[in-house]
Amino acid sequence: MIYVVQQGDTLAGIAQEFGVSVARLRSDNGLLTQQPLVPGQALVILIPAETYEVQPGDDLFQIAGTVGVDVLTLLQYNPVLAQGQPIQPGQLLTVRLKGEAPNLGPFIVGGYAYPHIRQSVLRQAMPFLTRLAIFSYGFREDGTLVPPQDEELLGEARLFGAVPVLVLTSIDDSGNFSTERASRLFQDQALQNQVLDRLIGVMEEKGYRGLESDFEYIQPEDADAYFAFLGNARDRLHARGMFLQADLAPKTFARQPGLLYEAHNYPIIGDIADWVLLMTYEWGYAYGPPMAVAPLPQVEQVLRYGVSEIPAYKIQMGVPNYGYDWILPYDPARRATTLGNQEAVLLAAQMGAAIQYDETAQSPFFTYLLEGQEHIVWFEDARSIQAKFRLAENLALGGAAYWNLLRTFPQNWALLSQEVAIRREEPI
Repeated sequence: MIYVVQQGDTLAGIAQEFGVSVARLRSDNGLLTQQPLVPGQALVILIPAETYEVQPGDDLFQIAGTVGVDVLTLLQYNPVLAQGQPIQPGQLLTVRLKGEAPNLGPFIVGGYAYPHIRQSVLRQAMPFLTRLAIFSYGFREDGTLVPPQDEELLGEARLFGAVPVLVLTSIDDSGNFSTERASRLFQDQALQNQVLDRLIGVMEEKGYRGLESDFEYIQPEDADAYFAFLGNARDRLHARGMFLQADLAPKTFARQPGLLYEAHNYPIIGDIADWVLLMTYEWGYAYGPPMAVAPLPQVEQVLRYGVSEIPAYKIQMGVPNYGYDWILPYDPARRATTLGNQEAVLLAAQMGAAIQYDETAQSPFFTYLLEGQEHIVWFEDARSIQAKFRLAENLALGGAAYWNLLRTFPQNWALLSQEVAIRREEPI
């Protein structure tokens, strides 16, 4: 369940009211030891329905067999276990939660990770992930690949039984999506075949199961060649038992203008690809005016257009794992500061700010003063995430994926343990 902190609440009082420990409340919501509560702050409260006391000689596989749940469920209900700490005799493990069965599922849950992600942060997410998308592979105009250091991430995927997905982009040496590099790949058949041959060789060697095409800012005149590239990739992947996913800009109608949108033809790409990700975030962005990153009405518009053109079971909803801090008044030349959702709550506590919740956007925000300047912060919390997953349920989507996993967000994973029945797939 989700509880919203009221003025005068204490963590001890909330824990006593709901029959949970203060330590568990802190752990599930990512609260530091001395971190004060903030009025308007959302807390996820997981109430155990059944526990197991660890006996001498126990291991997780034995306990899972004894209590009739799988090991991943134990990791979800007891997040500290995913960090690799050994269990101790006398330790109480939660094996079932109070409340109704999950509303949503079986449901694909994906997440994007860069090689430099901290292992402790990644492992908060891993028990909940169906797929781990590794960002990203690039290519040069001579057909050679630009690989990330993916070995450790592939090891984490194997350890937790998540399907590894290779993300291919046209990002160049400056770190930006290159329209020109993408065009060359789509138009030059020899280059395209060389890149695909090398990618599939890497996928077979390393155990990737899917290829994700993340090409943004494609010239409209390259659209047909892009569709042909996707068809070529899909046919090669299917011959090896692998899948193709394509990432799509958040469109609300077919002929939406703009370089980001025009070549992302929903019905054509939806027919070619096995899965699509709709990038339903960045309405509030670094150089834009202050607003929610993923306001629910705008997310719903995109998803409703998506399901009108693409089978709903193929669609994954993009979920942002970050927020922004803007200085007011808004200046388009001044970049907003990116921050994590847990960081945002801590910042509100440090600044003595009350958190408000915009019922239209279904997103939390707060304002504060620093050195005479007013700031506004929009971010995500358990309420906004729950609203997005309820929308996904209503539209019968196939999954969701988090951009990205670099920032800690324990409250999100605690919510998922109660809300979502996660679909598992067999890695190759």
